[in-house]
Amino acid sequence: MKEPWFDPNAYAWIPGTMLGVFGGLLGTLMGVLGSRGKARGLVTGMLKGGIVACAALAATGIAALALGQPYGIWYGLLLPGLLGVGILLPLRPVLRRTYEQAEARRMEARDLA
Repeated sequence: MKEPWFDPNAYAWIPGTMLGVFGGLLGTLMGVLGSRGKARGLVTGMLKGGIVACAALAATGIAALALGQPYGIWYGLLLPGLLGVGILLPLRPVLRRTYEQAEARRMEARDLA
């Protein structure tokens, strides 16, 4: 076994915790701002950035597994990476549809006025 990249007992919890905090913040923004049709660029950019970051975590976890890193290292990187991609990627069409519905409501209200 090669030298561990970091101490898994001290640091392996950080990627999963960061994913949970990011997911909570993103979900709140999607619900509040998305339903109102506000800040589309910010929310969509955060979603895309989260997908990219989680894919990078998953790739790093796979590399750690291939290089023979201890379980706590590759698992601590791979699990939040795969979970993040698996959860955030299907939310892209949901977010797009939410903004389309908000725009349709806005246009309908303008037509009635």
